[in-house]
Formats: sequence, C-alpha cells, structure tokens
Amino acid sequence: MTNDDEQITALFDRMCAAWTAGDARAYGECFTTDCDYISYDGNRAQGREPVVTSHDKLFRGVLYGSALVGQIESIRHLADGVATVQATGSVFTAWRNTLPKRRLTRNTIVAVRDAHGWLFTAIHNGRIRPVHPPEPDSLPARMARALVHASRRLGTGRAPGTAPGHASARSAARSDSKGRS
Repeated sequence: MTNDDEQITALFDRMCAAWTAGDARAYGECFTTDCDYISYDGNRAQGREPVVTSHDKLFRGVLYGSALVGQIESIRHLADGVATVQATGSVFTAWRNTLPKRRLTRNTIVAVRDAHGWLFTAIHNGRIRPVHPPEPDSLPARMARALVHASRRLGTGRAPGTAPGHASARSAARSDSKGRS
C-alpha cells in the first residue's frame, strides 16, 4: 500500500467515523466544496454544503444514532493526485444487531489530492441487489418478445432500434412530421 493509499483509506475511515458520530459538518469535510454526491436512491447533491445540510437532517432524524460501516475494495490511481475508490458500505441503524443484506451498497468514489491532502470529489452509491436475467427461452423472456411484437402490430410504443432522445428517434419524428404537413 502506498502512502497515498493509506491517506485515502484514512479519509474513508474518517468519513465513516463522522457519520457514526452524527457530525454532518465533519462528514462534509471529507468532500471537496464542489463535489457531486449521488445517494443510493439516485438523489444528487452538488457541493459540500448541500451534502452537509441533507446529512444533518438525516443524522438528527431517521438516521439518528446510525453508523456507517464499510471497507475499501480497491484504489486505482488514474493520474497524479486522482484516484478511483471502489468500496462497500452500509448504514447500521441503532436498533439492529446485524446488518441487513438489502442495505449493502457499492460505492464508486473519485478522490483528488490538493495541497492539503486527499478529499472525495464524487461519489455514487448503488444498492447491491444482483439481478439474474432470465434465460432467453424462459416465460418472462417469451412474454417480453410477445409484447414487442404485439406493440408493433398495434403501432404503439417506440420504433424498433430507437429510444426517446436518441438521434435516430428524433430523425424519425422529424421525417414523420414532414410527411404530415
């Protein structure tokens, strides 16, 4: 482990300790002033102060007395002073004796080093809930194909090979509107 890795690990541990202490300001101090913070539910906070404000509400409210537990899985240095951190974490509420598996998250964190040391500048949390896609010959897969074929016959849904906002979908819509004038 390099000295940078040790410092990043110490920052991660400090972040968890600040959460566990219910100290939103200390938690926010682990992030850059212009950070991007994506929570497990997809909510986005831009900047340290919104992170502090939202966590202060949580720590004084529904997450009162909770602990943040986790561990770094890997640190990958992308350039001098820039690293990605892969970690797992979970909020351990005070009334539980064990961590619920459905609350485990995987975190992708971008760490940057400045003259004062390492801080996190971006974090994205996602629940760990592996999805096992059904086999192509399973009932759900056959039903999905049947729905696509039925929607095409009925002229509903999107055009094959396009998605809303996709360039080919916009081109098709422009062509269609020209034909109706």
